[in-house]
Parts: sequence; C-alpha cells; structure tokens
Amino acid sequence: MKHTLLLLACLALVVPLATADGPANPTTSSWPQWRGPLATGASPDADPPLRWSESENVRWKVPIPGRGHASPIVWEDRVFLLAAVPVEAATEGETSAPPAERRYSVAPAGPIRFTVIALDRGTGETVWQRVAREETPHEGTHTDGTWASASAVTDGEVLIAHFGSRGLYAYSLDGELLWSKDLGDMQTRRGFGEGSSPALTGDLVLVNWDHEGDSFIVALDKATGDEVWRRERDEITSWATPIVVESAGREQVIVSATGRVRGYAVGTGELLWEAGGQTVNVIPSPVYGNGLVYAASGFRGSALQAIRLADARGDLTGTPAVIWSHDRDTPYVPSLLLYGEQIYFLKVNTGILTSLDAATGETRFGPERLPGVDGVYASPVAAAGRVYILGRNGNTLVLRHGPELDIMAQNSLDDDFSASPALAGDELFLRGHRYLYCLTEVAGER
Repeated sequence: MKHTLLLLACLALVVPLATADGPANPTTSSWPQWRGPLATGASPDADPPLRWSESENVRWKVPIPGRGHASPIVWEDRVFLLAAVPVEAATEGETSAPPAERRYSVAPAGPIRFTVIALDRGTGETVWQRVAREETPHEGTHTDGTWASASAVTDGEVLIAHFGSRGLYAYSLDGELLWSKDLGDMQTRRGFGEGSSPALTGDLVLVNWDHEGDSFIVALDKATGDEVWRRERDEITSWATPIVVESAGREQVIVSATGRVRGYAVGTGELLWEAGGQTVNVIPSPVYGNGLVYAASGFRGSALQAIRLADARGDLTGTPAVIWSHDRDTPYVPSLLLYGEQIYFLKVNTGILTSLDAATGETRFGPERLPGVDGVYASPVAAAGRVYILGRNGNTLVLRHGPELDIMAQNSLDDDFSASPALAGDELFLRGHRYLYCLTEVAGER
C-alpha cells in the first residue's frame, strides 16, 4: 500500500452531508467520524489547546491495548477506539508477500482480538469493551500499518466499527451488538493491508471495497445490515474513505481511487460522474467545500484536482469541470485539510507543507519544510484559526491559519503517532502507539 499505507489509514451525523456552502446540520460539538464533523479535517467550533507536554495541559492519558491506527472519534461524553489485540504476546511473523516486498509487509503471528473500546470523555476510564471477532488475519499488513486502521463512525444512534476482512459491526452507544456483516476477504496490493473507513448518512452505511479481486462499493441498511445496493468498481487496491455530499439537491457518495474519482447516487448507487488523473495507491480521502471536490494522491507521482460538482455529469476527464489541478508535493498517506479558503497538504509522508487557495489553486505558501516533524502519517486538522500537524515522533506544530507560514507553538509527547487527531470542544485527542491523550487547557497551566 503506501509506504505506510493503510496505516493510516492510518483514517455528523456522519460524513455530514455537505452542501455547496458546507455540510448540512453537522454535529459540530463532536468528532463523529474520520476527518471530523465536516469531513474536511476542520472543526467549526472547537478550541483545542495551543500548548502541551507530558506535564502540561494533559487532562488524562491512558494506555491502549494492542495496536491500531484508527483515529479516535468523539460523541457527547464518549470516545471510541478500535484496536487489534494479540491473543498472546507474540512477535509478528514472516510475510507471504514476494521477496522484493517483504521489507514492507508483515504477517500476523497468531489470532487477534478485533476490539471496540468506549472511554469516558471526562476521565479516560473504559466504559465498555467488546471483542467483535477473534481470528488470525488471512494476509499481512504494511510494516507501518495495523489490522485496525479504519476509524469508527457514529451518528449518535449507532456506532459502526469496520475491521475490513474481519467484518463490519453495528453497536448501540452502550455496547450492544445490533448486527454484523462479513463482506469477504480482501486481497490487498502486495499484502499492504486495509484501512478505508466507512461512511454513514441517513439510513445507510457505505463501504468502499477496492482490492486486487472484484472491487465494489456497497450500501447497507443502518438498522439491519441488509444490503441495499452494490456497484462493481474497476479498481485495484485503494485506501481512501468515501465522503457524502449534497449538491443541487442531489446526495452523492464520492470515492477517490487509482483509476478514477467517482460520484454515485446515495440512494441507488447509480454512477453520476467520474474523472481520471490520480496516481497509484490512493490513500488520501477527498474533501468538499464551496461546491468543489478536492481529490489528491502522491505515490509515484503527484495529483490534486478541484472538481466543480455543479458541472459533474459523465466523464469529466479533461473537461472544464476540473477547474484546476496541481502536480507537485502532494500527500501519499495524510489526507488534505480544507480550512476556510485554503487547502493544506504535506508532501508524501514528510513534514513539507504547502497551502493553496481553494478556489483558484494558486499557491499561498510552500512547499515549506516544517521543523521537528520529518515523518507524518497523521492528517492535519484545524480549529480556532489554528492548524495542527502531528509528526510520528510525537512533535506537533501549531500554525496560524493564513496566507503565510506562521508557527505558533511546538509541542512534544513521549509516544509515536500514526493516527490522526480528533478535536471536540476545548479538547484535542491524540492516539499514540501506546497511549491515548486528552489535551485541554488546565487552569493555572496556560
């Protein structure tokens, strides 16, 4: 998958319906899905801390069982995490990948408990924990990835936990299993693993299933797990998470992949439009705002396209509906951040940052090398006029949102980080490889 692929996947009312002006009725006080209430990486009303350390502005810090790059999601008084917990303490085994790829892929050493965890938002204490499934995965994952890299999603009624080939599970927010669905086994490119998160809108759960076999996108009934529609996709493995938007009164699910970026009618699965132009191994999820869809990828090439949905009919490749494009320094693993009138993105998996005008594609600043964050898998997030960029080494840069690079603070924690941050209220949630942190301004520590 990517060089670290899924790792990251290392990534509303969920996938909040976006209109030309933004999502419709998003639950902004929570972070209910991968990339937040607007599905853009930004929160319109959060006010997380500017500074923190192991001894400053830490409300709580709790150890996390097993491994997982699934980002935390937040709903009211709960924080939800997914984890892959080995049944026995064991090292990972040899991969079945071709010899040339073995340095990037690793096989499981034994059975894993695919685990859903609900934490108290105020204290970090475990409220409930459920093992969705226990078994040995059928194939490996990237050496930088995990078997729990897809993030959960909730609309306040159900919690959807997606473990890919290990199944899709719907829980009540109190931990009652409502239904489960097995969609089969993926065969991922070079055994690099899985990581696309599900989307949730209205009565439907949407899952993208791009792999080296028969790829498809499927819609399931939120209440029962029954299949509502399925559409075949001519795609190889991708790891991008679908987004749901509404444009000109039409609700559609948009999926980015190697062959094409495509929009489907949410209710029926009808293909509405498609556009070529991405690179191989697509991991970044698309974002949407002000009538434009932005899709990016950055493995063995660079691609960023801005597509006007009002003009999206049929094949858009090479048409004016693609209003601008950018062909350098785009991300491999981290997704784009759309904040205000700017797009922010990192080069491949590095701390080299570029910001463009979202309407025109003109450069605001960059590429600029950020100090202290050489490796980045987490997607950038933003709130309160600030942009947060989390490095794998535990360093986070806080930037002032605007047309120039302006570093406001640099913070450090004693953990490694691949999952993307979550913002809700005055709190910042960071999932490390060992701990989950809840960071907030603590009285007297400003």
